[in-house]
Amino acid sequence: MGLRSGLFALAVLAAGALVQPAAAQQTIIDEWPGIKAPPAPALKEVTVDPKTTALLMLDFVKQTCNSERRPRCLATLPAAKQLLADARAKNMLVVHSIVAGGAIGDTLPEVALAGDEPYVQSGADKFVNTDLEKLLKDRGIKTVIVAGTAAHGAVLHTAAGAVFRGFKAVVPVDTMSAENLYIEQYVAYHLASAPVVAAGTTLTRLSMIKF
Repeated sequence: MGLRSGLFALAVLAAGALVQPAAAQQTIIDEWPGIKAPPAPALKEVTVDPKTTALLMLDFVKQTCNSERRPRCLATLPAAKQLLADARAKNMLVVHSIVAGGAIGDTLPEVALAGDEPYVQSGADKFVNTDLEKLLKDRGIKTVIVAGTAAHGAVLHTAAGAVFRGFKAVVPVDTMSAENLYIEQYVAYHLASAPVVAAGTTLTRLSMIKF
């Protein structure tokens, strides 16, 4: 028995020596420093039908669009204000949104509500726990122009949410903002490349939208 036990032990050791630990798999975090950004997605001209298009003005409120938290949002206000004026001139449906816990009076005066324009209140995806989808479909809306902040919050998730619900989304990059350039870059890339979302989304700028 002693000889057999010894031979068995040697066999186990020999087998163990042949099994080498697998090399640690490289993750995106490990490879991060060597990644080069892909080419910028092309912006496209787009013509929308005012009767079937709605403008979504998302979270242009004092809590998030200010010089301390998101100064890049303030830089988008001239374009956002012009877009809003253009939509109103065409009698388009305009829907505003505010952040959870806020009030409609928090909207910046440059892009404040006018008349009976509706608004919704939610988190990043403005379709969640609101009547936004019903509001749009009841008015025969097929396309939404999405402007607002944050790019990686309300803009990304509401634009994607619109596409998932059967709408087309138009996102003017000069009316979306975030805390830094990288966030805006990855949102633009996501909207232009993500499965399903990319097929239903047009990246553009204010000067390239025709009504």
